[in-house]
Formats: sequence, C-alpha cells, structure tokens
Amino acid sequence: MTNKSNRLAWLGAIALGVIILLSLIVAPSSNTINSGSTYNRAPDGYGAWYAFMQQQGIAIQRWQKPGSDLKADKNPVTLLRVYSELNPPGVDQQEREWLEQGNTLVILGVRDRVTAAEFSTTQKSSFGDVKIATRRRREKVEPELVSLGDRFGAIVWEEKYDKGKAIFSTTPHLAANAYQDYLSNFQYLANLVSQKNNQIFVDEYIHGYKDADVREKEGKGNLFSYFVQMPLFTALLQAGVLLLVLIWSQNRRFGKPVALDTPAIDNSEAYIQALAGVLQKAESTDFVVEMVGKEEQLQLQKALGLGQLLLEPQVLMAVWVEKTGLSAAELEAVLKLHARKKTISEQDLLSWLGKWRTLREQ
Repeated sequence: MTNKSNRLAWLGAIALGVIILLSLIVAPSSNTINSGSTYNRAPDGYGAWYAFMQQQGIAIQRWQKPGSDLKADKNPVTLLRVYSELNPPGVDQQEREWLEQGNTLVILGVRDRVTAAEFSTTQKSSFGDVKIATRRRREKVEPELVSLGDRFGAIVWEEKYDKGKAIFSTTPHLAANAYQDYLSNFQYLANLVSQKNNQIFVDEYIHGYKDADVREKEGKGNLFSYFVQMPLFTALLQAGVLLLVLIWSQNRRFGKPVALDTPAIDNSEAYIQALAGVLQKAESTDFVVEMVGKEEQLQLQKALGLGQLLLEPQVLMAVWVEKTGLSAAELEAVLKLHARKKTISEQDLLSWLGKWRTLREQ
C-alpha cells in the first residue's frame, strides 16, 4: 500500500512539473508588455526617469488600476501612459469626458506617418537639446500646439479638450533608461507632466501590473480563478498531460522496476588510462618510449625463443635475421629510437608504435 502511495505521489509531482513547464512555454512573453514600464531597468524601461522624479521631490505614483477607476478628487490628475507598442493617436469617449473635467493625459508612443527626417535627431527645447530616435512626425498641427518638432512635423504636440488636454509623442522612448546620459530628455518629460498642479500618475496597468483588489475583482486572486481564466488551448494541453499520466499509472505491463547490474570496473585498465592521460599532458614521450620499448623488446625476444633479459641491439638483430630471414633495417630503426631516450613529437611516437606493430605481425 505504501509503495502504491509513493508511486502516485511521484506521478502527481511529475504531472505538476510538466503542467508548470507547459504554462511557462505557452504563456505569452512579458518582455514586450514590460517595455515602457517604470519597473523595467532595461534600456526601453522608465525606471531611471521615475527615480529621477522622486529625487527631484516631485510627487509621482504608479497607477495599477484600469483607467476608468482614475477619479480626480479636489485636484485634477495628470496620467502618463507609455505604450509598449505604437498605438493610433487619439482618445476614446470615456477618456474625452475625463479630460474635459480638467485632467491631462500624456501618451508616449503613438503611430503616425514616417517622414524623410533622420532617424536620430536632436530637438531644441527650453531644457536644452532633446535626443529623439524616430522618423515619425505628425503633420498639420497648429504651431502653438507643437511642443517639440521640426520642419517635417510635430514629435510632441497637444490637443485641448475643454478644461483639459492630451499630449502625444511619436516616440515611446522620450525619457527611457537608454537616455540617462541626456538629462534634458528627463527634464523635458518631467516638465510635460508637471505643467499644472496636478496629481501625477504613471499607468502601470497597461504593462500588466495590478493591485491586489483589482486582481481579485478580475478573478485572478486564487488558483481556481487562474484555471477558469486560462486560455482554452493551454487548459486542453494540460488536461491531455494529466490523462496520459493517469493511463501510464494504471498500465500494469511495466511491472516492478528491475535494477541494472553495475558493470565491473577494470582497475588495471582505469589505471593505465589515467597514467596515459597524465603522460600526454606532461608531454613525457621519452618515458613512454623507454617503458614501451623495453616491453616490446621482451615480447619480441619471447617470440624468437630468447630469454627475459634484455639483449644488446646487435645480438637481437642477428637473431632476428637468422630466425625470420628478414632485413634488420626496420628493427634497427625502432631500437635506435628506444636507445636515444629523448622527447619526440606525438606524431613520431605514433609512427614508432606502428613500426613495432608491423614487426610483431611479421
């Protein structure tokens, strides 16, 4: 009974691990949506600018709720929204009504026409040169409504809505982390959001950051709600994995696990291989030639019916010629190299061993 419980526990753990892995693979990447967020420290994030605002003593807060929940109390509100992807300029009806109450909406990253302007330019402002990296410009904007622009059109401009206004920028990277060396960029955006005595918020809801009460309200506060909100494809995929694991757990044909025999280790072979590795790293070919040469000569003497004492090369060569009828030139070559006892190259060592092999075969 205990073994069955342990088996089920292991299968459950495996299934849970696979589900988590699939969720991570199938889930959309958050890198794109995080672009423009004040939590992001990458070059396309706004973490450095947010810290700059706090250092300047400017009251600024992150807004992690839907825009419809943003209500101005006594003071009007300025909401900074940095899009992760370019969006068409303009506001919807709900935003228009909110702006008409005296609030301000600053949107960075609106899609507009690509012009013949250089991609990287510096634009004049009251805070110095502002670095801009985009060819997109807004044409046909009244000059008094243009905050930043050139002869190709407006880069930053505003549109009035009764008591409030919306400010648009064709680049989402106006004061991104990549421009930390351009203080004028940071100062310029700080001035845009601080033109009135408004409460200043940065929209983090569009980047996926939500307060706890918002997550609870949207049904993402617990595990059950997570599965309810899960995309159908991911849910079916996870259900399929659970089904396969269940079938496998009920399949008895696997039987009990059989332990594999551990192969015996040849200590002599392991020692020889280890020694060979050390000698190769130390480039001690002279030692190899000496030791192998002695053993090869003894084996040759044994084959020729001679004793176990090493004979002089001349004596061995004479017996070799007598017993085999072959020339002593090849035998003399290997014996001479053995007698030199000098370090040789690895290639020469392999050639020398090959000659000994040839002699043994003869």
